[in-house]
Amino acid sequence: MTEDAKFEDGREAPLNLGAMEEEDLRVISSLAQDAVFPITEMTWQPAKRRFGLLLNRFRWEDQGRERHGPERVQSLLVVDNVLRVASQGIDRSDKDTILSILAITFEPGTEGAGHVLLTLAGDGALRLEVEALEVTLKDVTRPYRAPSGKVPHHEG
Repeated sequence: MTEDAKFEDGREAPLNLGAMEEEDLRVISSLAQDAVFPITEMTWQPAKRRFGLLLNRFRWEDQGRERHGPERVQSLLVVDNVLRVASQGIDRSDKDTILSILAITFEPGTEGAGHVLLTLAGDGALRLEVEALEVTLKDVTRPYRAPSGKVPHHEG
């Protein structure tokens, strides 16, 4: 087992968060807000009941933003126990599409089952039917300067 890579300032570790209840999912949702990903970076593995996204996530938790400017990081968002995936407002045939996450929420069903809903900018959505809530968000690269050099704007 190797140690996690240390970032330059030595204090900011990569995120590795899990959510098995709605309260924790709200934390992951706030950290994934405004994350962007190419449509080609969505992976659904029915045999493993796993749905994954490779995101370019804005580092909302970054305490050193004034020192080094806004940063993004590549993160893996994984939803386990997935039985079915449905999408709306997304043209999956257009491989150049870039999608942006507005929120990740859980709609409870019976006995721990329900739906994980990924609301996307521009009226798109992904709806994942799950047997149980299990979502992880894990940073997989070092942070990099946000190409725009700006903090994302929130509307509404």
